[in-house]
Amino acid sequence: MSVHDDAVDEQEHYFSADPSVAFDRIPVEAEVWDTELRLTSGSGVFAKGRLDVGTAILFRETEPPAAGRILDLGCGYGIIGLAIAKVVPDAEITAVDVNERAVLLANENAEKLGVAERYRAATPGSIEPEDTYDEIWSNPPIRIGKEALHQLLLTWLPRLRPEGRAVMVVGKNLGADSLQRWLGEQGYPTTRIGSAKGFRVLETRRGTR
Repeated sequence: MSVHDDAVDEQEHYFSADPSVAFDRIPVEAEVWDTELRLTSGSGVFAKGRLDVGTAILFRETEPPAAGRILDLGCGYGIIGLAIAKVVPDAEITAVDVNERAVLLANENAEKLGVAERYRAATPGSIEPEDTYDEIWSNPPIRIGKEALHQLLLTWLPRLRPEGRAVMVVGKNLGADSLQRWLGEQGYPTTRIGSAKGFRVLETRRGTR
């Protein structure tokens, strides 16, 4: 896959509720936290046919979360939330994405993995506004631009429960360090808990705001 193909793929993922490209389902196999996952990705969805490098770093640099209510923010075809659902039997996962095709694939993958009773993917407008979470996990859509990203994070981070945290992976060249500083300035203390191949894994706490 070329860099141009990646850019087109990411743009469809981040900006399109209903991607215009033809819908081809593409298998993905990945080993996450010593667990083999066989999933289906698709055209018009981020990281089609592969586990992207950033998400791979996120898994490699972390341990699975404890049981609780987990939000997979910007879920794509679902690999982060589905990995958590598979490895943490008592976790309840909500996955959210603006891309309706991603939501469809994520729910199909949950059925395939046998975790659909604890996993739900939906578009943002379908999530109850009072829902809160113990943890948020994300490879956030950095390429939507700084203003849109900030708005996204300030929409969802307040849904963390008082002792909750968010775990995110962000490319250093895409502003991981400045994002870490900005989050702290917004009242969400953020530390780096991992770093590899030009990516930072950040842990953000609920803060006082």
